[in-house]
Amino acid sequence: MGDNQHDDKSIEIWKMKKLIKSLEAAKGNGTSMISLIMPPRDHISRVTKLLCGEYGTASNIKSRVNRLSVLGAITSAQQRLKLYNRVPPNGLVLYTGTVVNDQGKEKKVTIDFEPFRPINNTLYLCDNKFHTEALNELLESDDTFGFIVMDGKGTLFGTLTGSTSDVLHKYTVDLPKSHGRGGQSALRFERLGSEKRQNYLRKTAELATQYFINASTNQANVSGLVLAGSAEFKTKLSQSGMFDPRLKAKILNVVEVQHGGERGFNEAIKKSSEVLANVKFAQEKLLIGKYFNEVNQGTGKYAVGVENTLSALDAGAVETLIVWENLDINRYVLKNKVTGETVIKHLNKEGEVSSDFDVEDKVLMLEWLANEYKGFGCALVFVTNKSQEGDRFCKGLGGIGGILRYQLDVAVFDEAEYLDVSDDDESESESE
Repeated sequence: MGDNQHDDKSIEIWKMKKLIKSLEAAKGNGTSMISLIMPPRDHISRVTKLLCGEYGTASNIKSRVNRLSVLGAITSAQQRLKLYNRVPPNGLVLYTGTVVNDQGKEKKVTIDFEPFRPINNTLYLCDNKFHTEALNELLESDDTFGFIVMDGKGTLFGTLTGSTSDVLHKYTVDLPKSHGRGGQSALRFERLGSEKRQNYLRKTAELATQYFINASTNQANVSGLVLAGSAEFKTKLSQSGMFDPRLKAKILNVVEVQHGGERGFNEAIKKSSEVLANVKFAQEKLLIGKYFNEVNQGTGKYAVGVENTLSALDAGAVETLIVWENLDINRYVLKNKVTGETVIKHLNKEGEVSSDFDVEDKVLMLEWLANEYKGFGCALVFVTNKSQEGDRFCKGLGGIGGILRYQLDVAVFDEAEYLDVSDDDESESESE
């Protein structure tokens, strides 16, 4: 379940990046582009009132053209808000206005949606562009990391998601100081101290399981763990047989901090920032590494390039579909003017459609996959070309491939064909 959720998240993030790009590229003339954000638990009535007020103010704009376009934008925002009787659980985002395209043609655009996670901004702006700053914040990593801050005085359990830190639990402990007391034999004192220390370690280990293992899935509920503290407790915990092996596998960092409690927690976050930033990068390297492993060992459990990967998808053989997040290939549905037969072609930007065909549909392949992948029973992962492995995958292997569940008997694959998907005539004759 965990992976699947993560999978959906990465697709939501890709869709959001794409939306932000198109909103940022939109140009208006005058100030007729409205950006409106309502956080969770906000009220539609507040914004309806606000828009009424704005309408009154805009009626006084001197320039007729500008006045009409601003009033038009406010009206379409009001109309769209009528579709909602309350703000959705994650908030509501609305963009509306008149956009001018490259040819100078005007068209009205209205986009409204509930973001995939809570948006905690309130915004109303009428400007000559759309404002997307708040949407960018939604893209910050949503991996959750667990922190255990442990010293001789007590332990704190906390989590960090993006830039939000939460304390889950903290408790204090009273351990004997390490100098003997009058009248006690040093050995007996040592034994007592060591017993209390063991109990302290055991309690921390048990609580770690309680807070960081999901009882229903029996899996860790964090992407990684950081153990922090002064003295040797943190190290003892990481090596202890009492510490849950499922959590041991998640340790990303063991850091020395000067303080316990919340000060120690903040210090540990600062000291681990680089390690945590590398996690997503590491996950990506791992996945592409696994893919190259299949390729290098010639297991046959992989697909390379557009056509090969799509045949494997159709066969239901793809377990993990890996796609470069900037793959610039369009999916065309074409109809032969003479025979009426429908064919599907994948062409990059330079690729041209032969004049024998009518274009029935054209969509960015990435978008088509993001909407359809579930029907093929596979996981979809978007990757970047920022790591060495990623770069090799995007440049050398055409930026799309799959790890298969089983070996697929595909005809021997012609390398030139998948690297040159734009060569229309050649692929034309092949499809005949």
